[in-house]
Amino acid sequence: MNQLYQMYVEELSSVCYRYVPNRNDAKDVLQNSFVKIFTSIPTISYRDEPSFKAWMKRLVVNETLYFLRERKKLLFVELDESNLQLSDEEEPQPEYLSPNELHRLISELPDGYRTVINLFVFEGYTHQQIAEMLDIKETTSASQLYHAKLTLARKIKELMNEKQ
Repeated sequence: MNQLYQMYVEELSSVCYRYVPNRNDAKDVLQNSFVKIFTSIPTISYRDEPSFKAWMKRLVVNETLYFLRERKKLLFVELDESNLQLSDEEEPQPEYLSPNELHRLISELPDGYRTVINLFVFEGYTHQQIAEMLDIKETTSASQLYHAKLTLARKIKELMNEKQ
């Protein structure tokens, strides 16, 4: 167990911190995740290390979502889908930031925005899958992503202006 923990703790910690920016809360989620990983290993079957790693990552994502739902931190606002188009000027340009700067800006997003942008961009889920996972409408997922990108673009511009 110790060897497995040492091999994956950093990577799985980063998943937790993307969704739960508070360090103590993220550590709690990570601990709960490892307990579930260790207790579930005898019951799962996997083909190879990448599939095992993907399973652990999905488990951690699910634990973070459970934590956020339990703390009632996931608030979503329904918006008109027809307005959900970003102009090129509004599209976030994270390539100008360090990974730490980008992580910090994403962690400052409201919980709903941060959760959807993480699920869509980093985990690769579709709006339909996100809607099912979070028990929301697909349009709500799309609007959360849209507003997350708008907010992130604004924060990136502000940070770039501060650097100049």
